[in-house]
Amino acid sequence: MSNGFTTSGPGGADGINEIKTDIVTLTRFILDEQSRVASNATGDFTLLLNSLQFAFKFIAHNIRRATLVNLIGLAGATNSTGDDQKKLDVIGDDIFINAMRASGKVKVVVSEEQDEIIVFDGDGKYCVVNDPIDGSSNLDAGVSVGTIFGVYKLQPGSTGTAADVLRPGTEMIAAGYTMYGASANLVLTTGFGVNGFTLDTALGEFILTHPDMKIPKKRAIYSANEGNTIYWDKPTQDYFHKLKYPEDGSKPYSARYIGSMVADVHRTLLYGGIFAYPADSKSKNGKLRLLYECFPMAMLVEQAGGLATTGRKRILDIVPTQIHARSGIFLGSELEVQKIIDEYKKFDEAQ
Repeated sequence: MSNGFTTSGPGGADGINEIKTDIVTLTRFILDEQSRVASNATGDFTLLLNSLQFAFKFIAHNIRRATLVNLIGLAGATNSTGDDQKKLDVIGDDIFINAMRASGKVKVVVSEEQDEIIVFDGDGKYCVVNDPIDGSSNLDAGVSVGTIFGVYKLQPGSTGTAADVLRPGTEMIAAGYTMYGASANLVLTTGFGVNGFTLDTALGEFILTHPDMKIPKKRAIYSANEGNTIYWDKPTQDYFHKLKYPEDGSKPYSARYIGSMVADVHRTLLYGGIFAYPADSKSKNGKLRLLYECFPMAMLVEQAGGLATTGRKRILDIVPTQIHARSGIFLGSELEVQKIIDEYKKFDEAQ
């Protein structure tokens, strides 16, 4: 992808600054990708992605002004998974659902904030699964939060049922997240690599700023809620013990944990390392939801050259049994994630 032409302007040591005038917007990028990968494209998927970016812009706008218009704090209810809802959870959910309905291209929506699937009228061809505002428990503290999403194609002949999304992550055709902080950063894959965009609020456009993102093969950083150590199984406890107390006497790993999955995964994609939210050793349940948290993040990380696993199984190979199914997860740099896979293999062989 070309970085574009530049023109001269005043300023700088020699009186000239280079100003990029041929920028790549998300819309332009999507159209270029459509013509590159599908000669018989109908444009439906492009329209869906444009509706997604509208939702991200609208949510970003509300988060920026949340404190000023009293949108922080609890809404007084719980969502489908039992978490207390923030006011912005409810608003973000409404924005997302309305944007998908208005696109005319979506048949099924699954949201963390809704107990059941939502089925729209019309002949939409896509199913969108999402967590409208991931990490919302951190909103009042000004911590970066985000929207996570994944896209399936509706199954042939279906009128829109849960079966359309109760499929392995390998069948997703697109996934991504938008992180809302000082700026809104959209990271997207359509199955042909990973690209990052930054919202230019003056232009009102997402601009390509991180083309062809690749996660480093290794990095001595781990991101996990160590307050849950008591609930981890032995392979996981052994793995993290080795990171903090290396057997070869080398420098221990650095711990970096924000507590917002989008922010933690974003840093992991950029810098490398491993993000972990292991399953509970007794219940065998994880905290993160397969469809709209684990699957999209796993697809992104794999497309960027990394790995995503439960420790024993590739995340994207799991078939969810319900729309809010949970899983433990380890994802990140290939060589770092391979270490936890090896730890589980060693443990299982010893049994």
